[in-house]
Amino acid sequence: MNFMDKTIRIDYNPASTNLRQIVELLTTLGYEPHIRLASLDATAKPAGRMRIYRIAVAGFCFGNIMMLAFPEYFHIASQGDTSLQQTFSYLSLALSLPALFFAGGEFFVSAWRGITSRYLNIDIPLVLSILLTFIRSIYEITSGTGNGYLDSMTGIIFFMLIGRYFQELTHHSVQFDRDYTSFFPISVTVVDSHDIETTIPLTKLKPGDTLVARSSELIPADSILRSNEARIDYSFVTGESQAVTVRKGEIIYAGGRLTGAVAACEVVKEVSQSYLTNLWNKEHYTEKKSTRPWVDKLAQHFTLVLLIISLGAFLYWLPYDSNRAFDALTTVLIVACPCALLLSATFTQGTMLRIFSRNGMYFKNADAIDRLAESDHFVLDKTGTLTGKEVEISYHGQELSQWQLGLIKGLTNQSNHPLSKALSHHLKSCAEFTAFTTIEEIPGKGLSGTLDDSVIRIGSHSFCTNSPSPGNNETAVHVCLNDVHLGYFEFRFALRKGADEAIKAIHQRGPIAVLSGDNNYDAERLKALLGVNAELHFRQMPSDKLVYVKALELSGARVAMIGDGLNDAGALLQSHCGITISDDVNNFTPACDVILQANSFSKLSSLLKLTQRSRQIISISFGISLLYNVIGVGLAVQGKMEPVFAAILMPLSTLTIIAFTTGASRISARFLKLS
Repeated sequence: MNFMDKTIRIDYNPASTNLRQIVELLTTLGYEPHIRLASLDATAKPAGRMRIYRIAVAGFCFGNIMMLAFPEYFHIASQGDTSLQQTFSYLSLALSLPALFFAGGEFFVSAWRGITSRYLNIDIPLVLSILLTFIRSIYEITSGTGNGYLDSMTGIIFFMLIGRYFQELTHHSVQFDRDYTSFFPISVTVVDSHDIETTIPLTKLKPGDTLVARSSELIPADSILRSNEARIDYSFVTGESQAVTVRKGEIIYAGGRLTGAVAACEVVKEVSQSYLTNLWNKEHYTEKKSTRPWVDKLAQHFTLVLLIISLGAFLYWLPYDSNRAFDALTTVLIVACPCALLLSATFTQGTMLRIFSRNGMYFKNADAIDRLAESDHFVLDKTGTLTGKEVEISYHGQELSQWQLGLIKGLTNQSNHPLSKALSHHLKSCAEFTAFTTIEEIPGKGLSGTLDDSVIRIGSHSFCTNSPSPGNNETAVHVCLNDVHLGYFEFRFALRKGADEAIKAIHQRGPIAVLSGDNNYDAERLKALLGVNAELHFRQMPSDKLVYVKALELSGARVAMIGDGLNDAGALLQSHCGITISDDVNNFTPACDVILQANSFSKLSSLLKLTQRSRQIISISFGISLLYNVIGVGLAVQGKMEPVFAAILMPLSTLTIIAFTTGASRISARFLKLS
């Protein structure tokens, strides 16, 4: 549930209930759902229109009641006609009713829901202060002992509504960029009627397009398979690890991952923004919890403490001065504001998420910023993470025929592994054979494919030859055809731009380790980059990386795992914060907390520092809001504050915190030379 956006996502079993029963249930709970189909959007009123109506009514009533109370303000009422004074009082009472029941109705509904749910929310003390002011005003007006505090009551409602309006407005202006265009910077490959492949942004994918997917790629929209057969892994959607076989003409659902040969499919539905976002945000895909449980505890106990303080102040002043006791009771209930305390983190992180996304770093949720900021042990993959696309490739072995080169290119083109893609690009001038009957990719080992009577294996020496590796100190992709070892391609990748600065920033945070599936030919270069104290582990399988990260976590370390998302999925999910470096944005990996675009790797140093600044800004804003509450409550318990002034001060404090957190976040980003 997103309370600020007033949206909820419900999973239900159609065999047990139906959509109508769910709608009826929500309506009985006081949350009548609004249909948001595209065909009805044109006639639907904006979500915030009712709030504006309430503000207008409250403002009209508040202004006119103040005008009618001017004689009281200037102490000239006694000089006028008593009957006129009484008429003004009853007019004020009549004007207060729309403000109370219509404009202030949402406070009463919220408070009642809190009471029926046995939860003391912040609207309960606010409603108490409104009711106390209204009841006392009725007593004074009907008994002729005074004109009441209807100006204060309507002022409370007016200024609280304004405060909440700007709070929601600011929340939406610092949206967490949680649509698929921000979290999933996905491009897709489509083929036209002339079989020419082009890459287009996901936002331009439409029904009728023919989508081409390769091994490990995510299917972004419901599609009909046009190839003869495909293996689809729905583990991201259903949690089932076993891949299913889809045949020509059958549907492939969005969120499935292709395993095996290239597949062509026809898109039948628009890309579902909410569906993909919900898949990404579903909390049961990770056991990581909020890093600030004290915020939840504060919210639970704040209202109870506030009620105790206000009642104590009332009982203390009652024997001496009933008016002062009443002022103390109402102003304490109004002026104390947990909103500023609770929203310090929300608005800081909302602004930060927007800044991060503009700089090519996409967080799964706001808590991931905290997890990255507090990480004290960094584990990095090498190939595809520290090294980029620039690579020198040389071949050693038997001379390869054009047919054999075509087989190699066709098979490597089925995979998204950095080595496969680099080799496929290296052989771009060769003819490509794609009519493989079977293709299998084993993470950390290699690819195998069958074409007619030929079986080709490409990958590690042990995978291709079923014999131990000779121990050559190089990154190599071996080739075997029908169990005959033909030779190997040797790779030497260049380090990514900005790797030096990134490593310096990581060094300031804690120890560094590198886990690589390659041989140790790059050990000296890595030691020079990372320092002599860095741990280097080579020939690591995906399971080895997972075990290593898990051991560090058990020892008390907060591990940030940075990988390319292909062979690192287990380690990324196990870590305190998992970061995927993405060269090709259509290779999406859900088992992470952060996606970092490869062209933003040079900014990693500044981005890591910005996560620390985020925590500092939250701490400072928390201190400011705490100071406000201490001073405000201190004055209120003394009965020295008018209720209407307290009503102005409460939303003002929230707006101050919003302005500080958003402004400080943007200044910090500019200081670190981020956009």
